[in-house]
Amino acid sequence: MSPSAHVTPLQRVSDTDAAAWHQVVAASTAHDLPGVPAPDPGHIHAQLTQPALGSRRLTWLATAADGAPVGVAGLRLFTSTGQQHLAELELHVDPAHRRLGTGTLLLSAVVAACRAEGRRSLVATAAAASPGEAFSERHGFRRVLALDHLLLDVARADAAAADTEYPGYELACWTGTVPDDLAEAFAAAKNAMNDMPMGDMDYGSQTWTADRVRAMAEVLADRGDVLLTTAALCKGEMAGYTEIVIRAGETRRALQYDTVVVPAHRSHGLGLWVKAEMVRRLRAEQPGIVEIETDNAQDNTHMLAVNRQLGFRFHRSTHEHQLDLPTT
Repeated sequence: MSPSAHVTPLQRVSDTDAAAWHQVVAASTAHDLPGVPAPDPGHIHAQLTQPALGSRRLTWLATAADGAPVGVAGLRLFTSTGQQHLAELELHVDPAHRRLGTGTLLLSAVVAACRAEGRRSLVATAAAASPGEAFSERHGFRRVLALDHLLLDVARADAAAADTEYPGYELACWTGTVPDDLAEAFAAAKNAMNDMPMGDMDYGSQTWTADRVRAMAEVLADRGDVLLTTAALCKGEMAGYTEIVIRAGETRRALQYDTVVVPAHRSHGLGLWVKAEMVRRLRAEQPGIVEIETDNAQDNTHMLAVNRQLGFRFHRSTHEHQLDLPTT
């Protein structure tokens, strides 16, 4: 069957475009991921219109003959040194308009943009055994990383580890941008994320500086998100930290961002310590948040064990897929 949709690149995302995008993503999510909260319109609007950190975004909208939105594609082009070979795809087609070639049309536009931008690796996330995974595999993507998504009931979490005493260490907590006196130490700790398990993904590496960690917090604030950080300090160094983000418009669920313990301070239980303290912070500062969602690579056995000790339970699995693009 020939494609019946028209694909338009969006040079500037209008309020109408963002509403159309939300309509497609909400329908796709409800069909493919039952039980997953519907996307917030404000969050999608901010994602499409606000600047991102270390990347820029291209977007496409697919419409039917009557002008109704039927599919969307977003391409994140990484711009930081160490990741300029990489692009990340988000693609959704309204379930009522699938198997008409719309997804293939959108992907063709994305791949052409990747080649024009000199990208060798295009990655995309899909729920395990989902239509998105089947689509990816049909179009030549290979599975490069398996992730387990976990949920924590904040009220039932075992936060007793927050009472543990670690001689020489102390906890520090902040909301939003890191305090100036911790910015350099925070950037150094963030660079420890480069050894996290990434399977066979051609992810590259990131370099964090004090200015970059401040910029990250500003990006989230501009979207209306709340960023909470709890860190373990030791003699002027940051030994580890954990971050939680509450997206704009979210009333129930927080998202786990980074949790890191730097190599010189591992095997002491600091990861569990900072995460347990974060649970207590959420209870005290954000009583409306009842659950935390996180994801871990399936071979990241240490962090999975930490999360299970806190009380996280398995929710679902996703897979990262990668399309290797020829470069000239």
